Amino acid sequence: MQITASMVKELRDKTGAGMMDCKKALTETDGDVDKAVDVLRAKGIAKAEKKAGRAAKEGIIYSYIHPTGQNLGVLVEVNCETDFVAATDDFKAFAKDISMQIAAMAPIAVKREDVPAELVEREKAVYKEQVLNEGKPEHIADRIITGKLEKYFKENVLLEQEFFKDTDKTVETYLKETIGTLGENIAIARFARFKVGEAVSNDSEE
Repeated sequence: MQITASMVKELRDKTGAGMMDCKKALTETDGDVDKAVDVLRAKGIAKAEKKAGRAAKEGIIYSYIHPTGQNLGVLVEVNCETDFVAATDDFKAFAKDISMQIAAMAPIAVKREDVPAELVEREKAVYKEQVLNEGKPEHIADRIITGKLEKYFKENVLLEQEFFKDTDKTVETYLKETIGTLGENIAIARFARFKVGEAVSNDSEE
């Protein structure tokens, strides 16, 4: 069944979930909005969106050293609302998963808004040069460049990356599921990835 924009909007209005999460839920339920609501609730995503505006000022800084060779490490700050949740095994397991994601996938920022503007412009310039060298018509060049930039964000922005333990979901989806499970707003604030012989990959604080 074709999932229309109006169906996605209806589900978003009912749950507050993100567009991609709504579309995926509707696809899973063959366009049944009520069943899609249940899917999002079961995953904790609907609840997560309602908690997103709440202050998350507690949390932990988790450190991870890759066991093979000991030449790769990550520090990541993960915030929640209370010190009680910060001390739970589930919260620590989430922080560990995020640190392992950063170690494996080397993101450059938590969110796409955090990617330096000059870096985005440099990527766009490279893509434009590629498109022009391929002889693509001007009227579709911008669309191709936009598509390449979207792929760049999905590969390099932490929340948009495929989750290494389950590539059917993104890190953002895993975050929302964890928010639903733990019942508090959770935020990945910043990280630093260290590899022997390389410059530090570091995300600025929100």
